[in-house]
Amino acid sequence: MTAPAGAFWIGSDHPFDLAEVYLNFRRDLVLHEAPQRAIFTLTADSRYKLWINGEYVARGPARSWPQAMALDALDVARHLRAGPNHLAIQVYCPGYSHFAAVHKAATGWIGWLDIDGQITVSDRHWQVSRDASFDALVPRISIYGAGIERRDMRRDSDWQNGPVQSWSQARIVQTPEGPIWSGLHPRDVPLLEEIRTPLTRQWQTRFGPTPKLSGDPHADLHAAFAACGPGHVPQRLDAGTTAIWIFDLGHSQICTAGVTIDNAVGGETLAISYAEKLRGGEILLSDPATYCRMRPTDSAILRPGAQTIEPFSQRGARYVIFSLSAPSSISPQIQFFLRTTSYPLKERSLTAQPDATLDAVVQMCRRTLLACLQDGFVDSIWRESSQWLGDIVPEAFALQAISLDPRPLSRAIDMAAQGAAQDGILPSVLPADVPAYVVTDYNFAWIELLDMYCKHPGATDGAAKIAAHRSTLENILARFRADMGRNGLIRSQPGRRLFLDWSQVQRTEPSLTYNARYLYAVQIAARLTSNAHAQGQADMLRAAIRSKFLDRQWRESPEGPPASQLALAFLILTDTVTGTEAQTIATQIIDRSLDLDDTSPPGMLVLASPFMHHYVFMALAHLGLHTEIRAIIAARWGRWAMAAEPTTWENWSIDFPDGSACHGFSAHPLGWLMPLAEKASA
Repeated sequence: MTAPAGAFWIGSDHPFDLAEVYLNFRRDLVLHEAPQRAIFTLTADSRYKLWINGEYVARGPARSWPQAMALDALDVARHLRAGPNHLAIQVYCPGYSHFAAVHKAATGWIGWLDIDGQITVSDRHWQVSRDASFDALVPRISIYGAGIERRDMRRDSDWQNGPVQSWSQARIVQTPEGPIWSGLHPRDVPLLEEIRTPLTRQWQTRFGPTPKLSGDPHADLHAAFAACGPGHVPQRLDAGTTAIWIFDLGHSQICTAGVTIDNAVGGETLAISYAEKLRGGEILLSDPATYCRMRPTDSAILRPGAQTIEPFSQRGARYVIFSLSAPSSISPQIQFFLRTTSYPLKERSLTAQPDATLDAVVQMCRRTLLACLQDGFVDSIWRESSQWLGDIVPEAFALQAISLDPRPLSRAIDMAAQGAAQDGILPSVLPADVPAYVVTDYNFAWIELLDMYCKHPGATDGAAKIAAHRSTLENILARFRADMGRNGLIRSQPGRRLFLDWSQVQRTEPSLTYNARYLYAVQIAARLTSNAHAQGQADMLRAAIRSKFLDRQWRESPEGPPASQLALAFLILTDTVTGTEAQTIATQIIDRSLDLDDTSPPGMLVLASPFMHHYVFMALAHLGLHTEIRAIIAARWGRWAMAAEPTTWENWSIDFPDGSACHGFSAHPLGWLMPLAEKASA
């Protein structure tokens, strides 16, 4: 997309304002009359929020690679008026890459406002100032995300609407397309819908003495929970006391929680935190000493009087926690609210199920999927909000049960291709720069996604999609052919993971699961491209698999343990086993899934995770065993639904501290309970 003449990427007057920086931009316009039409087209690296005349308008952009930045086109006519108008944009940059953005040592925004044909662009006429109320020395919220927010509201100002003084002239960072951001394109998923609502479902209040504060908001919240027991919060808080309010949102969802407070004396500490589950009937606060290093707690020191505290960054959870510590007596007038975002999806009716258990599963899965659909598919909205390439396979399949909208699937395919490494390997997270999480079999998943798009009932450009990505597909096949040894099997690439699945399947190489998954992808590629070479490679690989992994029984590695449930599923899917042999293996798979022992006892077939059960179901559908699929769903997901779990878990057990109770890829049984399941297996 071409930017109008004079539009530039603009940023701070200081080029090294990068570490946990919040940049405020202002420009004032005088209009002779209220506009009939006004479209503000803009994007930012990495996130922006827009206000006009002090009124919040929108946030964005859709997650993007620097080489393909998505532009939002916002209808802002109703926010403008005759006379002076104040345009205000805040841009956040953490200063490092994370699981939803790639940092290239620069930050800024570009845009243009078209008011009845008169264009105002991002240029040096904008003023800029670093927001001094945000602390730059903050830890990350987790290994997946950017920084927590620690603010001093005494340093805040009414910069969105009031006069600005002593601000600098914005700096030109680059032309519209240059060395940092090399491409612009219109947003290819719809703008998200936002709604602000008061919080009313109060789950618990706590009150007690204020513990000694350390300056670490999450550690201080842990200490406050220990010091403050459940009880009534009085209208007046005495000096040295802390009040805690906990609200239940009903299920996990992406949100920002906020507070409007009056009568603040000044110096009070307000913390806003998020939790996803209970343990022993009590809120389970995350422990940053565990693997994910979760500390989802933002905080602010209040200024005297009235103010609104709303974090810039979106969080997510089922439970929202507010903590107010008073260094002096205060009688606060306080209102709690929530701002949520959702993908504007046109839903279609879901097929009624034959029993209450499966109906409950359908609603649980639908709720999870909608919660995890934003500017694309996201994983755990509480822990990550990341878009994992491999996880999109079951998520996109489930979405077809709800809607014929192919855009989230299309966008994932395109984004993966845009982020390909020099050796052709696709990124595991879209977008992200996380080499530690390069999962090689996600490249196989991308081929499956391309096939899924071609069959999608809402897509009409499948052939064009294949043509557009043919070189990416061929590069993937060529790269993995290079991993093939003289025995005809592929092995993993140094420093990269075979596959990512939270089950006890053995990963010794050569791996049956890995090779059979690759065989499945090569077969799809041969069909999509009519590539005789790919078909020949598939035939050779199938023969090598039977030669190396079958020794009276199928083994996960040569001379290793028996094959896992997942590996057996791929043997069926690839027609490596057929006829009676396939039926016998299918019976083993079904029996293991219907055995509700979620562990992996010695001698028992290794159980596939909820995520990988998508391939279990594909294998069973390949043999026409749809009744058995429904029986497994009723047994395994039915346990959660009948226990009134609002959303699907990421694994059969989420007892580990950061285990997620709302995971999009585990919502996939929804598709297998709809008529499209039979069509997909045909």
